[in-house]
Amino acid sequence: MKITSEIQSKIDEIDAKYKAINQKTETHLEGMLWSKPITYWDYIQTDPLLSLQVQRTTLPDEMVFIMYHQVNELLFKMILWEINQVAHCNELTTVLFTDKLMRISRYFDMLTTSFDIMKEGMAVDQYLKFRNTLTLASGFQSAQYRLIEFASTDLINLIDHRFRATIDRNTPYEHAFEHLYWQAAGKDYKTGEKSYLIKEFEKKYKKSFLAHMEEFNTLNLWRKFKQLPEADQKNEALVQAMRHYDKTVNITWVMGHYNAAVKYIESVPGTQEATGGSDWKKYMLPKYQRRIFFPELWSDEELEKWGE
Repeated sequence: MKITSEIQSKIDEIDAKYKAINQKTETHLEGMLWSKPITYWDYIQTDPLLSLQVQRTTLPDEMVFIMYHQVNELLFKMILWEINQVAHCNELTTVLFTDKLMRISRYFDMLTTSFDIMKEGMAVDQYLKFRNTLTLASGFQSAQYRLIEFASTDLINLIDHRFRATIDRNTPYEHAFEHLYWQAAGKDYKTGEKSYLIKEFEKKYKKSFLAHMEEFNTLNLWRKFKQLPEADQKNEALVQAMRHYDKTVNITWVMGHYNAAVKYIESVPGTQEATGGSDWKKYMLPKYQRRIFFPELWSDEELEKWGE
């Protein structure tokens, strides 16, 4: 092979790269002689990924339920990947911010439209049987979804509306945590007793949640928006991207989830609980929770009719 000036330039760049970290370029070139060519299945890790779908019952539609929720978690990871790039960008521009928000919204749009897979893709009688093996688990326990919320808005907007007047930015994170809106789904505020659902959730994730709440106190999407020049905060494309994200996450996606739940949970007579025992309607319906990431970007009338 003839060493052209272009090839020599690449070799010099590679050499500079390894010298910068006190490595010998020739050692790494030697390693390339013995490395295996990459394949699709190695790169994507197809075999490990496809080994993660493990049913607890013999009912075939349980597999749909498992895979659908695993796809959700992968999309949540993609969303967090984009949010973190915005949060930790030191030279954030309106163009970059808008692009990232629309990426994130498209992921949630995909999640919203995908609910038909679960709503129309499982036999009701099978769901009502295999859900009994999930009685101590719930989608409520998706830690990544909680991280998305913490990274999207000021903490006050995630507090149960009954307690917002008593909490501000100086409130200890531990106290604020106990009054997050989703605590109401598994906590009896008359007795203060928490359900097994929340106790196990907190045992596994509370420490990381508190750290995330503190980290994103000044880095969440709303705070990053407010750090932009005032003129940029009035940029129509950016404002619409913010509003689209807010509505998609807190109304459209939630209602897709709610409507899928209604089909299965209310398919039998009587009052029904979600898996995990949560009061699913009060937990899920936007008109009850009034969870709004960017309330300052909505009119009084829009706020009044939120989720209706």
